[in-house]
Amino acid sequence: MDFLSTVKGSLLENFYPKGWDMKKIDECCDKGVAREDFWHKDFNPVECDNIYEFDTLMGHEIALKIKEARDRGEKLAMILPVGPMGMYKWAVYFLNEWKVNCDHVYTFNMDEWADGEGNTLSNDNPASFEYSMKQAFFDKLDNTIPPSQRNFATKANLPTYPEKIAALKAEGAKLVLVFGIGRMCHIAFWEPQFADEFASVEEWKKQCYRIGAKLHPLTIEQNAITSFKSRTTLVPCSANTIGPGLFLQADTIIGGCDGALGRGMGWQGMSFLTTLHYGPDMNITSTFMPTLPGKLFYLKELAGPLVAECN
Repeated sequence: MDFLSTVKGSLLENFYPKGWDMKKIDECCDKGVAREDFWHKDFNPVECDNIYEFDTLMGHEIALKIKEARDRGEKLAMILPVGPMGMYKWAVYFLNEWKVNCDHVYTFNMDEWADGEGNTLSNDNPASFEYSMKQAFFDKLDNTIPPSQRNFATKANLPTYPEKIAALKAEGAKLVLVFGIGRMCHIAFWEPQFADEFASVEEWKKQCYRIGAKLHPLTIEQNAITSFKSRTTLVPCSANTIGPGLFLQADTIIGGCDGALGRGMGWQGMSFLTTLHYGPDMNITSTFMPTLPGKLFYLKELAGPLVAECN
């Protein structure tokens, strides 16, 4: 008996996005990290033995991009996530050790919790992404990024992202995308079911942001587990988010997959391997990431084998 034979007539029948080829996704889960022809020549997965190595290497990569731009005398635009988070401690460590002044950096947080109208949490709420970024990154830098150069995905500010990023790129700034991959293979909160709204991938690629985006149930459950200590009732069902019109502009990507829970359990293995092997498809947002230059750091257990195991 396999998964596909049990879906028809079950509660899952209309649960996953219409455009998902579940057989193809299942096949991706057996491929490890072998290179694919559609990968960018400068895209590379980087294996990490444990979360400590993962946080350090990813943090170093973020700090290095900031330092290199400083050394070249260039501005730098960075799209930043709140998840993963452990790398910010090490990015701060390296930047402070190297005594890098970060006033050349312009940051754009990729998303924020919101209601259906796009109204966000107050910035002193510990659940807000703005609060988390200040605590983990901005407030710990000795020579920090000026507050006027930090952008958060509020209802008023998110629509200004495209113009601001375009202006920076026109001045010669590079755009670095830092990201994690969601359980539903989203980048930021750009969910795969959004693809149903567009007639072509070209139209889909033009979407720069969405206010009050409705989140998939598995995205809500993922965040209940990773950020709210299992308390689903605290997780908002919508968010403001950037879209492919912005994250596909990246000159370099720094990705991270750290979704292992210990004792053999994890939530991100299928999402990670589908991202690597499915091939670019607007129904599975993260599948475009291997087409961009950069690094995707991952915990080695996420590469499989992904097999049944009682824990």
